[in-house]
Amino acid sequence: MPVPLDYRKPAGTTIDLTISRIASVNPQKRRGVLLLNPGGPGLAGLDMPAQLVNRGIPASVLDAYDLIGMDTRGVGHSAPVDCKFTVEQGYPGNVPPWAKDSATVTSDAQAARSVAEQCAANDTDGRMAHISTANTARDLDRIRVALGEEKASFFGLSYGSALGAAYASMFPATTDRVIIDSNLGDTALTRAALRRFGLGAEQAFPDFTRWAADRHTAYGLGRTSKEVRNTYFAIGEQLDREPIPGLDGRVFRQFTFLGLYNDTTYPLLAQLWQSLKASDEAAAKRLMTTRAGLPAPNAQPIPSSNAFSAFLAVTCNDSEWPGSVEAYQRSVAEDRERYPVFGAASGNINACAFWPLGPSEPQVKINDRGPANILIMQNRRDAATPLQGGQIYRREFADRSRLVTVDDNRHGVYVYGGNACALSVGTAWLVDGEPFRDTTCPAS
Repeated sequence: MPVPLDYRKPAGTTIDLTISRIASVNPQKRRGVLLLNPGGPGLAGLDMPAQLVNRGIPASVLDAYDLIGMDTRGVGHSAPVDCKFTVEQGYPGNVPPWAKDSATVTSDAQAARSVAEQCAANDTDGRMAHISTANTARDLDRIRVALGEEKASFFGLSYGSALGAAYASMFPATTDRVIIDSNLGDTALTRAALRRFGLGAEQAFPDFTRWAADRHTAYGLGRTSKEVRNTYFAIGEQLDREPIPGLDGRVFRQFTFLGLYNDTTYPLLAQLWQSLKASDEAAAKRLMTTRAGLPAPNAQPIPSSNAFSAFLAVTCNDSEWPGSVEAYQRSVAEDRERYPVFGAASGNINACAFWPLGPSEPQVKINDRGPANILIMQNRRDAATPLQGGQIYRREFADRSRLVTVDDNRHGVYVYGGNACALSVGTAWLVDGEPFRDTTCPAS
């Protein structure tokens, strides 16, 4: 479906959005449409309806809603943007790299500036400035209209929580039942939200260290949680001094951070640590190559170039980012002390410090005036989106919202998590509109 590239010029240039649908086959129980977003920003969402079906979303939800997936503007099949990142370039991705000291931040600033200039140079059609959360929220309402619905429900995870928060704030009269899950705490991935990765890693890390300590005879990473934690710092410092090809201390710390997203990845993470602790360079390289799925370094485009590019466009366009390198040097120093596991990465500089395109309009403000229709679902320990994000939404949306706090240690709650209570609460909300109250779910 076509939508305006620039909503300030509704009769101007249009772009095409691609959407998908798994329709309800039960007219008597059908309530409407459930718009979906998997996060990122930059993740393709066309297959999210099928994902939910394959993950066993209850039949009562499939009866109540048409599941609507989409590649949001700038992503995949919907007018994609592309900075043209290559394998050879070694772009670190959406999470800034670990910064050892102020000199490292200065060096990283040069790389970040180069990335911002690269994105601007490849924005030959002027599309990138209009890839934002506010415009995506406007797109969601256009999709609602195109589907012939008076109201639309929404379910979004991770960055999808920011999109949902913006959507419910901009269109309170036409949003029905909303679930925002694994929450950023704002209507954008702001610098403050990105820095909370450090807090999230610190809160999620003890679950892994206890898990590894219980399996010391298998992996040899430490008999106690404290010993496993010390192993992490020792491996990181060793790789800082003596990196191996494709794996230095920065990559190791980022890989560990991503391994904290879900306890199902703990064995793979422990396997890598075990190889590094034993100085088995060949095994470590084999593990990294297998998991990353990357070809040998060359100038070929990387498969995730569009996703990385859309991430930067949305993140940098949505909110203000400091342009001073010194500001990032201070945040790295502060967060290294506060959050030793990963704070010196999440506080580091990225291309948004030098972004030449945005923000093109003020960030969307959370609107606490509207229907009481926002269910916030949040795990207590989430490396990327800690509990604090859900608590911020509960406070800012006030009586419009309720918070479901789940005693779990992963990224993703409803359907994507394994908690029985949370699945029941989310399903009851979508299908029956109840119970709409603050809820605490124990560990399954």
